[in-house]
Order: sequence, then C-alpha cells, then structure tokens
Amino acid sequence: MNNVQKLEKLHQLLGEDQLSELLGISNKTLKNWLKEKCIPKESTVAAKFDQILDSIPNPQRTGAAAFSFIDLFAGIGGIRRGFESIGGECVFTSEWDKYSQITYRKNYSEDHHPVVGDITKIDTALIPDHDVLLAGFPCQPFSLAGVSKKNSLGRAHGFECNTQGTLFFDVERIIAAKKPKAFLLENVKNLMSHDKGKTFKVITQTLEEKLGYKIFYKVIDANGFVPQNRQRIFIVGFRDDVPFSWAEFQQPEKGAVKMRNILHPENGKEAVEERYTVGPSATVRQEFILSTKLWKYLQDYKKKHEKAGNGFGFGLVNGEDTCRTLSARYHKDGSEILISRGQNKNPRRLTPRECARLMGYPDSLEIPVSNTQAYRQFGNSVVVPVIAEIARIMKPHIMELVAQDCRSLPEQQNLWQIA
Repeated sequence: MNNVQKLEKLHQLLGEDQLSELLGISNKTLKNWLKEKCIPKESTVAAKFDQILDSIPNPQRTGAAAFSFIDLFAGIGGIRRGFESIGGECVFTSEWDKYSQITYRKNYSEDHHPVVGDITKIDTALIPDHDVLLAGFPCQPFSLAGVSKKNSLGRAHGFECNTQGTLFFDVERIIAAKKPKAFLLENVKNLMSHDKGKTFKVITQTLEEKLGYKIFYKVIDANGFVPQNRQRIFIVGFRDDVPFSWAEFQQPEKGAVKMRNILHPENGKEAVEERYTVGPSATVRQEFILSTKLWKYLQDYKKKHEKAGNGFGFGLVNGEDTCRTLSARYHKDGSEILISRGQNKNPRRLTPRECARLMGYPDSLEIPVSNTQAYRQFGNSVVVPVIAEIARIMKPHIMELVAQDCRSLPEQQNLWQIA
C-alpha cells in the first residue's frame, strides 16, 4: 500500500477523531488529505502509518497480566472492567459508536492499541491472538422494545436485521479464526425466546457444534448488585472441557442495595460535580428536574393507559426503592426512573453520574460526553459488578487452560517462562 492507501485504511479502521489525535493533526487537515488523496511530501506524519497499523494486531504488552482478552462491541468498557479485576489485559478493542469511543479512550488512555471501529470491516489477521474473547453484541434486534419498534415500522429484527442482528456471526468468525480458550457473550434476556427460540438455537448450535466449544448460559438479574431490575443472558464458553458451574456464582439478595446508595445525597457530604450538582450542599442542578408540562404529560399518559388496562407509565422511586431497567432512551424523558423530591414537587431524572453508579461504575469514571450521549451509553452498558462476579468464577478455568498451553510449548518457546 502507498501512503494514501494506508491513510484511507487507518481512517476506515479508527475513524476521524481518533486518527487525527494519533497523527497529531487537525480533523480539517485529515479531511483535506483524504479528499485530495495527497499527503504533503514534507509531512513527517506518514512515518506513523506503519507504526499504527502494526500496533493493532501486535499491541505492546505489559508482561504482568495473567491472561489476555479482546473487547468487542466494547461500549464504554464495562465488560473489560470485570476481567481486568481478575488480572487480565485487554489487547484489542472494537467499538463503532464515536461517542462511546470518546468515553472509552478517555478512561483507557494508557492503552497500547487504538479503538478499532466497525468490526464487520476488520480482517481477523488484524486481531491479535488472545486467551479470552468478550462481546456484548448489540441487543436491539432481540430486545422486547427493539422487536416491538421494528414490527411497528415494518422492519426486520433478529438475524433478519442486517445492520445489527448478524453481528453475532462476526463473533463466530473471530472465534473460528483465533480459537480463544474462553469467551463471554452478553445480550438481553429476550434472546432466548426471540423467534420462538430459533435465534438462540442458531447461536448455541453455532458455538457448540460448529465451533466446538462447551457452553454454559444463565439469565442474571443485577438486582442486589445494584438497585436496578436488569435481566441479561450471559453465555460462557470454553474451548476445552472444564468443570465450570454457575452454582459458584454468588448472587446478592435482591434489594440489598437501595437507590439511596447511588443518589446524590444533596446534604454537603458529597463534593460538587459542577456538571450535575451545585452549591454548598451539592444539590442536583435544576435542569434535571422535570418541567411542570412534562410531568403533567407523563401523569396523564399513565392515567390513560391505566384506564385501558395497560401498565404503561412512569416509574417513580425514592431512596429506599430499587428501580426499573435503565434504557438507552432515558435521555428522552427519563420516565422509567424518576426520583421523587417529595409531595407537591416535580420529580427529577437521574444525573449521568447517578446512572454510572446504577451500572456499578466507580466515581473515578470520567464522563466526557454530553448528557444525552452519557444516558445512551449507560443504558446500553452492562452492570460492572455482575461481570466481575462472572469473571471471578471463570478465572480458575481460564488459568488452567493458559497453563496447559504453556506446558505444551517447547521450553525455548515458553513465553511465560521468559516473562
């Protein structure tokens, strides 16, 4: 490839913002080079092209990690956090949404690999070898809300949804090529019942019969880990036969964590975070309180559906409650989780920081995007403590398979001994 072709390839893989940052040039300059298909001869930037391209399949390793993993459909890195907590090192990341990339890169700025974009355009040769594959592949084609919306619009869903549903087969493609020792896949509970169970059957048969993995799946409710009812299916797979069991999973008692544990206390005991709270008491900003017009609309909407015998309406909670599932549409009106402010006061939405806590993220997580994008990101995220517990019970089996591979290497090639 010549330099222009390399630049175009990098742009396709990494996107405009990230590539400009890595090359140390402005977005405008990058756009001009791509448009004109010409890079000034005096530019020293071209020297970085091969370096960046080589870093994708060959990331610099720390040497201290117990095992390696890749993070597909990474979102803002929720699944990654769980596997880093048991000693793993991320060696490859793929996330197509540019705003999620911003949050991911902000919080993993020390990575020695860039965030690759659309996984459907990634040759498996660009993916480094790894021990564990992690993938929260898009759930909208299989979710109850997603199916309902697509049906109402006359659109395909599930595997017939070409833009998202078929992304499972990119997971299959990568597993087939790289043969990781283990994987963890995450999706909505409705994946199991979608299309009368046919979708899930295709997935399990592909993983077991075609790829030869032993799989274990379980629907887990995050209630107890966080104060939220959130059911998701998790599929664990191992390349070799191991005595993995979901019986080892430690599920906290439902309701063990209350909303008060994640809400801003508004009493001065919490430092002000200016985007979300103000004043000596760190009071939630006015912008998160519902307008009288919106609050009336939501109340009328609920009454209307109650008369029709439907359960549609807002979800109003206080500090002693647990809440409904946080969705990616929360930015629209916040109706599924409204926080009571007392009698005769309009309720408020959660702030993005409270949403982060509701998904189990620490307050050290940086939120560099707009509130709208933050709500979408947390609504699409996994619950981090759930992932950490799954990672904990997977770890001994991952490490046994890593050890087996090391024992099978000739002594002079045993990378673990060298490290």
